[in-house]
Amino acid sequence: MAEARKNKDYNPYNCPMTHCMNKIGGKWKILIIYAVSKNANRFSKLQKLLPLISKQMLVNQLRELEVDEILHRHVFAEVPPRVEYQLTDHGKSLMPIIKVMHEWGLVDLELKAALTN
Repeated sequence: MAEARKNKDYNPYNCPMTHCMNKIGGKWKILIIYAVSKNANRFSKLQKLLPLISKQMLVNQLRELEVDEILHRHVFAEVPPRVEYQLTDHGKSLMPIIKVMHEWGLVDLELKAALTN
């Protein structure tokens, strides 16, 4: 399993927002969750979609999402071995939040584009 994270359980005031950010915060996790929801369910597909993430960072983030039961890692008994990721029901419950973030980003990008023209 994944090694302990520095901030995994840091929540001195039992704040729900801090709890949420401990699970899905950071630069890559939301992007990984979104990509897996769009069928980028193999490590190589995730690397292609997120070219700026290092291999080790992708491994670490996938492990943390698996430990937090947001992603399920399925290993197929094949040669060579094949691994696929899928959202758990717990992970799927994040999709309405991610959808709102996606929509907000589209509107903000359009606003930014309108202001620069």
